Amino acid sequence: MKNIILTDWGTIDYREAWRRQEEIFDRQIDNKQNNLPTENNLIFCEHPHVYTIGKSGNAGNMLIDDGTVPVYRTDRGGDITYHGFGQIVGYPVFDLESLGIGLREYITRLEEAVIRLLGDYDIEGGHSAEGTGVWIDTALPAKARKICAIGVRSSRYVTMHGFALNVNTDLSYFGRINPCGFTDRGVTSMKKELGKSLDIDEVKQKLFKHIEEVFYK
Repeated sequence: MKNIILTDWGTIDYREAWRRQEEIFDRQIDNKQNNLPTENNLIFCEHPHVYTIGKSGNAGNMLIDDGTVPVYRTDRGGDITYHGFGQIVGYPVFDLESLGIGLREYITRLEEAVIRLLGDYDIEGGHSAEGTGVWIDTALPAKARKICAIGVRSSRYVTMHGFALNVNTDLSYFGRINPCGFTDRGVTSMKKELGKSLDIDEVKQKLFKHIEEVFYK
């Protein structure tokens, strides 16, 4: 059975992480085109404060741009989101053909891994018909809040970009945007839900275990 190769880049500039991702992504596509074996790589990291907008995102969802936080237009799906310290950013560069799944199933499984992780901390997460990612209180629209955003790119069934899970994240930075394009939904973090900070390395370990489970069940 093939394994997921986990790498932790620690704290890294967003643009540099994007460049490194593309190197891995391009290599996997080249391997597929040349009938060579592919790998399934998962990168964990944290980014210094940054806003990113998906390829079809609305720049108008950037409400306050005072030049203090970089803003990047990217080639992932989805709208605008924030990355910052205390957030686990995951970049799976997976060959979906090797896993026998399509893009929709891939996103659902990423969501499921995060939902299982939240369950380890007695936080009830769920899917939402209104958008990708993992949400809290999806059955109560007035209270629904996103805890994990997902935005991906896929070519020849190889993925890049990925998810951002708010662990100990400073949520005030989301006040400068309409997160993921929503004007009537809030955001939250594991810290906010539990009322205490968490050991982010412990969360990463548990999350990796659940990602392995949902992709190699």
